[in-house]
Amino acid sequence: MAILYEKKGKVGYITLNRPDAFNSIDPETWQELGKALLDFREDADLLTAVITGAGSKAFCTGADIRKMLPYIKEHRDEQELWSGTIMRGFDLWKPVIAAVNGMALGGGLELALACDLRIASENATFGQPEIKLGLIPGWGGTQRLPRVIPRVRAAEMLFTGEPIDATGALKLGLINKVVPLAELISAAEEMAQKLCNMGPLALKAAKEAMVKGLDMELGDGLELERKLFEYLLSTEDFEEGTRAFTGRRPPEFKGR
Repeated sequence: MAILYEKKGKVGYITLNRPDAFNSIDPETWQELGKALLDFREDADLLTAVITGAGSKAFCTGADIRKMLPYIKEHRDEQELWSGTIMRGFDLWKPVIAAVNGMALGGGLELALACDLRIASENATFGQPEIKLGLIPGWGGTQRLPRVIPRVRAAEMLFTGEPIDATGALKLGLINKVVPLAELISAAEEMAQKLCNMGPLALKAAKEAMVKGLDMELGDGLELERKLFEYLLSTEDFEEGTRAFTGRRPPEFKGR
């Protein structure tokens, strides 16, 4: 299978499973990734997801040049090609963690950028080499990268195609944390469990306000925040959270 999809408690695990091809994305991987993300979004028992790659060399090296790029060229006029994953056109308000275990290049970096939190192993590298093929990133790289790191550094990565290492990515704020490869999944799981202890309705609202607000004028973003805040005031989770705080005990959120 091109994608391994598992559920453990409240966490969904999505693994790109083409290690011999550096977990590059071919049409089968693309379709299976979309199906896994859709299932994760619709499963009310899952609160967060971890995306990683199989093996120790690559998170994902982007589109399979021999298989995916011809497929994209052939189907480029079909809307379904562009709207099946979190890189483009797929609304997902549950938080997603990228566990970057090696190379994250091209569409692999774009996949990581579409995640909300990024933890990298010490051997990770990040780059947008599409310019060297006479292309530009097509899954969000030109838009998300300069929203995450300083524009001049994003321009350098996009215009030259040269990669940066995990230490450089951490300094730029591209990733949250760097850990030894052997500790990567446990670090991602620790982060996932921390999120699962939060109120699920508040977690979704926080992501929605943040993501939508980035494309709004400040006044419109503040209005969106106000509406979501007022909605949360009416939930059972808010009542439970305040009771737990005053009672000095862990809250038991129900997502209601």
